[in-house]
Amino acid sequence: MIRKAECKDIQPILAIYNEYVIHSTATFDINPVSENEMLSRMKDISSVFPYLVYEEEGEVIGYCYAHYWKEKAAYKHTLETTVYVSPAHHRRGVGYALMTELIDQCRKIGASALIACITSGNDGSISLHKKLGFHRVSKFEKVGIKFGKTLDVEDYELLL
Repeated sequence: MIRKAECKDIQPILAIYNEYVIHSTATFDINPVSENEMLSRMKDISSVFPYLVYEEEGEVIGYCYAHYWKEKAAYKHTLETTVYVSPAHHRRGVGYALMTELIDQCRKIGASALIACITSGNDGSISLHKKLGFHRVSKFEKVGIKFGKTLDVEDYELLL
C-alpha cells in the first residue's frame, strides 16, 4: 500500500535512510541522521509536497518525496525527487510503484519537470529512472567524496 507519510513512520524511514548513509554512496550524507532531524525534514517537505511511504504487512519498506529543485521562484515548477527502498526489498517493484505514484501526484500539483540527482554507478537507481521515462541531462564530475572515493553525480529529467 502506498500512502502519505505520517509522523509515526519516522523510525522506519530513518532506518532505511541511515542504512544508505552508512553503507552506500546513494546519499552524500556522511553521518547518520538523528530522528529529530529526519522528522524536521519530513514535516518541512510534506507540508508542501508529496511524501509517500510503501507499507507492506504493516511495515514501511520504502519512501519517496519531491521538493523544490532550486529555491528561486522561476524554478517553482521543477521538483527534485528522492526514493529509498529497504535493501531487503530491492528488485520487487517497490521503488517503481512509489515513483509512479509520486510522478502522478507531482503532475496534479502542477510540476512541469522532475529531476533525479543520482550518484554515478548507482545502476539500480539509474535503471529505475530510465524505466520511468527519465533521461540523463547532465553529469557533474568529482563533486562529492565519500568513503575516500571521489564521486560524480548525474541528473535525470522527466518532463511532465
